[in-house]
Amino acid sequence: MKSKINLLEQLKSLPYFSKDSVCQLGKQLGLASATVDTYISRFLKHKEILRLKGGLYISADSFNKNRSDISYSFYLANIIRTPSYISSWSALQFYNLTTEAIYSITSVTPKVTRNYKTKAGNFTYNSIKKGLFLDFSLMKGKAADEQPTRLDFFIASPAKALFDLLYFKTHQFRGVKLKDIKTLIEELRIDIDEMDKKEQLKFHVMTKEYINNE
Repeated sequence: MKSKINLLEQLKSLPYFSKDSVCQLGKQLGLASATVDTYISRFLKHKEILRLKGGLYISADSFNKNRSDISYSFYLANIIRTPSYISSWSALQFYNLTTEAIYSITSVTPKVTRNYKTKAGNFTYNSIKKGLFLDFSLMKGKAADEQPTRLDFFIASPAKALFDLLYFKTHQFRGVKLKDIKTLIEELRIDIDEMDKKEQLKFHVMTKEYINNE
């Protein structure tokens, strides 16, 4: 029982962990692999840890401490599917460019499209061409409570977040002309006037180049 408690306590100090890392910690505590598997099953059953996807978990303790911090959700989104960056509605809300309610953390990836419904939230990953997997940066998040790891995450620039939103909304700008862009933005209730002027220019250049080259 003591080893089980010790294992769980060590997991609580991690922002996330894989099954392999649990097994490594188990070895340090002198636990057999079969015993570690049993503990993982019990932790899940008693909701002491939460599954993000196959072989990837977070502790309920860590989640409860950080669930109100959007940095934590964005950090987890980057971890669940790699490589990826936060974009579209989620990024636009982060930049205060929309007031739409967001029910899923939206990311962009060069991999195939995936959706993950977890106890820690819903995570959507839209597949984009490798040539368009760009214009994102690492945003510094605060350090998780009682954890040394900072909750840093990759997020699209405001211009790219808006571009990505329209890209997926219109099925890669299919049938869209440049003169339609302003109307599309208004219909989506995006407050582009609140976007930095350089970002606005970048968005228009990006959109013009894409539509004219298609």
